[in-house]
Amino acid sequence: MTLNVVKGKFQWAKVTKKEQLTEDLWKMWLKPENKFDYKPGQYCTIGSGGIERAYSIASSPEEEQIELFIELVPPPDGNLTPLLNDLQVGDTVTMRLRAKGIFVIKPGFKNHVMVGTVTGIAPYVSMLRKHLKEEEFSNCNFYVLEGASYLDEFGYDEELSKFANNDNVVFETSISRPGEERNSTWSGFEGRVNNILEERLKEWGVNPKDTIVYACGHPGMIEDVNERLEDSEYTFLEERFWKD
Repeated sequence: MTLNVVKGKFQWAKVTKKEQLTEDLWKMWLKPENKFDYKPGQYCTIGSGGIERAYSIASSPEEEQIELFIELVPPPDGNLTPLLNDLQVGDTVTMRLRAKGIFVIKPGFKNHVMVGTVTGIAPYVSMLRKHLKEEEFSNCNFYVLEGASYLDEFGYDEELSKFANNDNVVFETSISRPGEERNSTWSGFEGRVNNILEERLKEWGVNPKDTIVYACGHPGMIEDVNERLEDSEYTFLEERFWKD
């Protein structure tokens, strides 16, 4: 795929920084050729080697660069992420000109519960970077519940913990493989986030009628959360991640 073939749909975006978290998780910053407008929670579509995939954006719209949180999916299931993993600072990818997605924050709710797994935390980071500064959401509460297999997969725990210094932000994490050596220093919640969500909702004391629950990440987690809340008065919004 080249920009000349589909002129008007793509631009180039240069890799300006990469930060490796684990062997298969990294953050990547892109500088598009032209201004790229988006709402917190939306995704961009990037490509390399003729392959494209959509990625939720972690940066806030006022930032100059596009920040992504990416997990390596090895072949045969993964086709694009191995190529992205090989990119170096200065390399380029294609980027579709328009952001897409309806997974954006919904005004009118007192409580915003954000459930995510690993890279599924990205849209919430974008939302909080932007909306915590806005008067419209000053009287709202934000509850972020993130799950991962291993403690080193929480890519934004420091930033989200700082957000939680605000009286209206709660940030909690849980690991699903507490018995493994890689998690030997873990002392927090244990279990998949979908299995502990209802318990946490009760602990937080939120009113279902005033609460929207967002779920982003592993499709199995999202499906289970949806089923658990199906007969409740919670409002539910999902964003599914699929193999690349």
